[in-house]
Amino acid sequence: MSAELAVVVLGARSAGLARRIADALPGALVHAPDCAACDADRRFAKATVHVAGLFAAGTPVVGICAAGILIRAVAPLLEDKSREPPVVAVAEDGSAVVPLLGGHRGANALAASIATALGVRPALTTAGDLAFGVALDAPPPGWRLAAPALAKSFMAKLLDGAPVRMDVEAGGPCWLESAALQRQRDADLSITVTARDMPATPARMVVHPQVLALGVGCERNAPPEALLALVEATLAEADLAAGAVACVVSLDLKAAEPAVQALAARLSRPVRFYTADELKAEAPRLANPSATVLAATGTPGVAEAAALRAAGPDGRLIVPKRKGKGCTCAVALAPVPIDPERAGRARGLLSVVGIGPGDPATRTPAVEARLRQADELVGYGLYLDLVADLGLPAERSAFPLGDETARCRHALEQAATGRRVALVCSGDPGIYAMAALVVELLAASDDPGWQRVEVEVLPGVSAFQAAAARVGGAIGHDFCCVSLSDLLTPWAVIERRLEAAAAGDFVVALYNPVSLRRRTALPAARQILLRHRPGSTPVVLARNLGRPEEQVRIVTLAELETDAVDMLTLVLIGNATSRLVPRLDGRDFVLTPRGYPVT
Repeated sequence: MSAELAVVVLGARSAGLARRIADALPGALVHAPDCAACDADRRFAKATVHVAGLFAAGTPVVGICAAGILIRAVAPLLEDKSREPPVVAVAEDGSAVVPLLGGHRGANALAASIATALGVRPALTTAGDLAFGVALDAPPPGWRLAAPALAKSFMAKLLDGAPVRMDVEAGGPCWLESAALQRQRDADLSITVTARDMPATPARMVVHPQVLALGVGCERNAPPEALLALVEATLAEADLAAGAVACVVSLDLKAAEPAVQALAARLSRPVRFYTADELKAEAPRLANPSATVLAATGTPGVAEAAALRAAGPDGRLIVPKRKGKGCTCAVALAPVPIDPERAGRARGLLSVVGIGPGDPATRTPAVEARLRQADELVGYGLYLDLVADLGLPAERSAFPLGDETARCRHALEQAATGRRVALVCSGDPGIYAMAALVVELLAASDDPGWQRVEVEVLPGVSAFQAAAARVGGAIGHDFCCVSLSDLLTPWAVIERRLEAAAAGDFVVALYNPVSLRRRTALPAARQILLRHRPGSTPVVLARNLGRPEEQVRIVTLAELETDAVDMLTLVLIGNATSRLVPRLDGRDFVLTPRGYPVT
């Protein structure tokens, strides 16, 4: 869940109330419409779209508006209540505070805090919260239930008046200590707060404070199963619960190790990394310092040092370094739950994303999710503007056309610091975009920070696909794409490829057909194609696809003129069998038949 909290206001009338609420909540920012004449920390174009984006990104939302607005905004996104961020509705006059969603993620507590600041009572409807003052089945961050499925029946017994005893073994002050429970030392029901691997039962609720830091180290390309087996055996022999592990920690040199990443995935815990200097500072507390490790890594210990570093100055080593096949692990205990966000740094993530030709409807859910999760957006300014409708809080780094290499270098450098970076491309990132350049830079670099970055490429709808879709079946048979820009590719190479495409009778999509300087490439391509297909061949001229200024025209190859095309135009030229299919509504189709029987 995002650390930020959004207080969403729909106009200037409630801006004062929004600021009052934000001032009372740590990390809260006021979000207001672009047109609202009021002070705000974030701006958005459309409220429902913005709220949906915040919700999808895991950001708690406090909406000063009718509850129905918030419900309609997030309804299509509702899936797993255990993962939903809090959504709270506040009346415009501050007279009512209603938690709508996210009871399992702190919505009731958030509503109570807002209500206290406003001097009203929160409209809580959860039976447990009303009876006990806290949500027993919804621990705050840093605490986990051993068996959530048993919580409902356990709470039902408490609601019926059954007494309970509480045993707190670890974690410091527990959020349950303020609960209005009927406590009795010899009660049959019990709540045990422990880091031990204790099973929950219908009569015993087990709560794990996440006070364990799991430090690991491994050789290059150590088998993931070896580290998994070592950790599982270590926790079992020490009688420690995996649910009490707050995070997996290691040396930053190990950030890209498959074994470390597989372990974090198996435990469903974040993984964080420290520099050698940070771990070396823990040398006085190590149980097993090693001169060999020091010589190889710059720190006398990895697993023990990382665990101690994450547990903090008051933490202590409870499982010294244990060795497995090419790997090590150690466990440190902190006096209070560990916040993984403050432990070291994450492995950097560079997502090279394709946003399609410009229409928000053509963006994939995977791309939108990465955009919402990003700490920084990098790209050509126009492309960043095309995702402004999402109201993303991420930092923007805009680069002009021509600075593609600098753009990719910046994205890699920022990701190497542990940030989540989205490199935004129009269309598909692998088609005349930044995916290949990122890989090329990685291949040419020996920068260890770059090499440890996780890189993913998320596809998008390319311009040729969007153009073909506008006219029906233009790419029903074999096709190819050719860029007419000779900035990076010699014209002789482009000409040879055009000759091959024409001879092979491919449908041809021409990217970068003309520019202010380059006016001869398109006529030359036209002449090459005319030698292999008739002048009546349909040509689709698709300009500003997916944007308000979109224009789609169909001409013939004989009619194709340079003045009808610019750099924002995709030129899609049919093959020898392509033909125009008139439609009654005037939106003619282009067909390139594949040969299916239709009679």
